[in-house]
Amino acid sequence: MSLTRYRCDHAFLPSGWARDVAITIDEAGWITDVRRDDTEPLPGLGRFVVPGMPNAHSHAFQFAMAGLAERAGPAGDDFWSWRETMYRFAGRLDPDATRAIAAMAYAEMLRHGYTSVCEFHYLHHAPDGTRYAPPSAMADALGEAAAEVGIGLTLLPTLYQTAGFDGAPLSARQRRFGHALDEFVALVSRLRATDGDTRTTGLAIHSLRAVPPEALAALLAEPVASAGPIHVHIAEQVREVIDCLGVRDARPVEWLLANAAVDPRWCLVHATHVADAEVRGIAEAGAVVALCPTTEANLGDGVFPLRAFLDAGGAIAVGSDSHVSTSPVEDLRWLEYGQRLATLSRNVVAGADRPSSGETLWHEALVGGAQASGRRIGALAPGHRADWLVLEDHAPALIGKDPADVLDALVFAGNRNLVRETWVGGRRVVEAGAHVAESRLAAGYARALRPLLG
Repeated sequence: MSLTRYRCDHAFLPSGWARDVAITIDEAGWITDVRRDDTEPLPGLGRFVVPGMPNAHSHAFQFAMAGLAERAGPAGDDFWSWRETMYRFAGRLDPDATRAIAAMAYAEMLRHGYTSVCEFHYLHHAPDGTRYAPPSAMADALGEAAAEVGIGLTLLPTLYQTAGFDGAPLSARQRRFGHALDEFVALVSRLRATDGDTRTTGLAIHSLRAVPPEALAALLAEPVASAGPIHVHIAEQVREVIDCLGVRDARPVEWLLANAAVDPRWCLVHATHVADAEVRGIAEAGAVVALCPTTEANLGDGVFPLRAFLDAGGAIAVGSDSHVSTSPVEDLRWLEYGQRLATLSRNVVAGADRPSSGETLWHEALVGGAQASGRRIGALAPGHRADWLVLEDHAPALIGKDPADVLDALVFAGNRNLVRETWVGGRRVVEAGAHVAESRLAAGYARALRPLLG
């Protein structure tokens, strides 16, 4: 087996920063060895190398509608009014457009420091609900886009059956989301047949309002639910909590913990509006909470009780969700800033064992993001994918910085993208701050978008 070795002046390892680090990778793109080595002459990566960030929550198609829902309506605006814009836009998409949009979105993620993405996919069928041939056409478009740009993928085909907690049937605009359980199981099985080093297929429950209790129980009893990550939107809006209480006499997270065997394979997306007992329950179950601060702020969702969750031993990940930002730096920054605004204090996420806020945020999101992805990523360590970022040595924010200050500078200093190179599976996909196929991807994106926005 062919092996390749590289040197980092400073690398952020699971144990913290280390100097003169040699990383060995095999021809399949897996790290086989990481060690201190200041003697052997090796190709140099750069001054500061950090693990690439997993993106724990994405709806790729929404990348193309960012900025289209920022005009005030006559009756006020919230998540539900934003959803009307999303439905209108989603109703225009086919597999070709979806592939072009996803490729551009994924390239932007790579450029800003994400090296893997969890794609929460519910645009399954044609706009009127007609099944494509093959029925996996929309999911296949996402897989092709990820392979084209070189990002790792956790594909999450999503079960969506009802329009509300009361069991109302899907509206005309929601028909393309819907599946009978046997259809959905067949889709998951079909997609898993193409998994490999760069892709894992899990599954998702869109939300408790979209999957009735009996359907959720039946899905979790299926063999396809016995392995791989399981994601669910939950407790994102106050109205969702109120509706769940009215129909199921329990809050959403409370109900889920009581009615499903939630464990570390689960990722609860948003979980914004949770009571103290729910915070403890998620942590005790070992599930990850995926937080998407720029989207949650854009939609006016609210602020998750982060400090209480971390104190309970909870695991977090970060995601770009609607892609009003595709930067993990911006989402991590606003994760901390939201907490500062809510608590009227500073450095909320940091603790006595890790006093750096930037380092704590990056570390926690790496570990939780890898867990949510169901893939061996998120660490410069043997047995993990060779996914890393080389930071820009000469960026003003990093000049004169010691390694101990680098992640604080990356997350909190200025608005310049500090990622010079992005490597995924041992292959460089971003060079000098640009995706290696950026011109071609942008041209395809423009062709796809003109008829959608015309």
